[in-house]
Amino acid sequence: MVRKATEHDAQQLAALNDEFNGPGETALDHIRESLMRNAQEVVIVDDENGILTGFVCVQLKKSFCYDDYIPEITEVYVRSAYRNRGIASNMISFAEDYCSRNYPLHRFELLTGEKNLAAQALYRKLGYSDDRELHLSKRTRK
Repeated sequence: MVRKATEHDAQQLAALNDEFNGPGETALDHIRESLMRNAQEVVIVDDENGILTGFVCVQLKKSFCYDDYIPEITEVYVRSAYRNRGIASNMISFAEDYCSRNYPLHRFELLTGEKNLAAQALYRKLGYSDDRELHLSKRTRK
């Protein structure tokens, strides 16, 4: 069952995030706090009988320059044992529907790796296309 995540999912989301991003990227308390209070992010999970198999994160970007929100799908992860079952597609579709019902918007954005061809194929199947924008980033010192 695909649904919106709650703070009760923090423990399992921490384990999924460790698989996805590597261990120690964020603390369990931070995940729990974010799920309870971060109004700029929507987290969607796939729950199979109490076991989370994957997640999708959507950042709700808002600027004075635009009337609408521009939701950006920033993270998509499905445990390897559950892949090729349509779970990622279902979570993304749920996220799109949830955001469309709850926020004024007219488009979604998505960021993925240039070499992540499997993910790109999935996103194209769901209607996403390359908008020829260039994403740049800069690391800061910690």
